[in-house]
Amino acid sequence: MFTGIVEGLGKVIARQNEGSNVTFTLQCPFTHELRVDQSLSHNGVCLTVTATEGELYTVTAVQETLLRSNLGNLQPGHWVNLERCMPANGRFDGHIVQGHVDCTATLLSSEDLNGSWKLRFEHRAEAGVTVEKGSICVNGVSLTVVDSKPDQFSVVIIPYTWEHTNLGQLQAGDSVNIEFDIVGKYLEKYFKNNKP
Repeated sequence: MFTGIVEGLGKVIARQNEGSNVTFTLQCPFTHELRVDQSLSHNGVCLTVTATEGELYTVTAVQETLLRSNLGNLQPGHWVNLERCMPANGRFDGHIVQGHVDCTATLLSSEDLNGSWKLRFEHRAEAGVTVEKGSICVNGVSLTVVDSKPDQFSVVIIPYTWEHTNLGQLQAGDSVNIEFDIVGKYLEKYFKNNKP
């Protein structure tokens, strides 16, 4: 389990296609603290560390992950948001994030609000639901929904998040990973399956 509070940025050093999977080699500020079999969120996708060597570590994304997320677009030189799993005795600063991406969304616009930035995204309406002032995870970042439509939502980014995650690098048309709020997902499924 994660909280959506990004610890740092990882740089993709190499990618290798292996059948329908892709293995990524990355570098990050806390590689020396990682261990094999550890869960690590990459742009909101939970991946298992399979090897570490010096400042580098490797993870593998399977076909299902590549189809559902933007990880298949990653190339050497790209930056990803990283978060280690939440310690059981730590503060819960974000919201409940499983690291199980529901879909990708497309950035429609980025508006400079003179001290913050408003980002508007579009997704398939059937992929999930957002609510105003509810939680949403975008590329692994825990955020609050500002405006909500069946196929769109917006968030406002503070300067710290803009500078310390890859959200500040996004351009209109870019794809991001979305994990809808877990409570909302269960409620939506319950009411769909229990219509009068």
